[in-house]
Amino acid sequence: MDTRMQKYLTDQECVWEFNPPHASHMGGSWERMIGMARRILDAMLLQQNISLTHEVLCTLMSEVTAIINARPLMVVSTDPGNPFILSPAMLVTQKVGVPPPPGDFPDKDLFTRQWRQVQALANQFWTRWKREYLPSLQQRSKWTVPKRNLEIGDLVLLKDKQAPRNCWPLARITATFPGQDGYVRKVEVTTAEQGRPRTYLRPITEVVLLLPNE
Repeated sequence: MDTRMQKYLTDQECVWEFNPPHASHMGGSWERMIGMARRILDAMLLQQNISLTHEVLCTLMSEVTAIINARPLMVVSTDPGNPFILSPAMLVTQKVGVPPPPGDFPDKDLFTRQWRQVQALANQFWTRWKREYLPSLQQRSKWTVPKRNLEIGDLVLLKDKQAPRNCWPLARITATFPGQDGYVRKVEVTTAEQGRPRTYLRPITEVVLLLPNE
């Protein structure tokens, strides 16, 4: 370890606590991320019988790391009109996530040139990982007890299948539409696209509540 880093950790009284062997479940949330990534990579590489060189695999794992570390943790903006989310990558780099390179990388690129192959695999991982990760942010249980309705001013994360890699679109609820029983199942949301406000109607199953308007 670098001596300056070692001195800093000593001065801050940092203590390393390691999990015991054969107890990966004690890792909690980060171990869940590892397990999710492992399942997706197994499905992508083993089932499709894709052979990668060492360089391509290292580049792909860098893209996978970027995808996982771009996930939203919490909202940190004081501007309600232009909120942004804190991610693990921002904690490390102090920068907003880097968008993917321009261009389309369909599945047919899986068997072409190495750079395009990596981008196609990264897009495939992003699609599968987002599909598994987003439900973990929503608590799904039997509708046997009343729960809080979505309200005007709530900050939500949109489930957008067309969103580019590492992009998590945020929106504010601007209107709600309760049914005859008083429960909200449809909302109007306003988001920003290229600096311009856009308004959409969405069912509550397509939004994830991040920050209630309290």
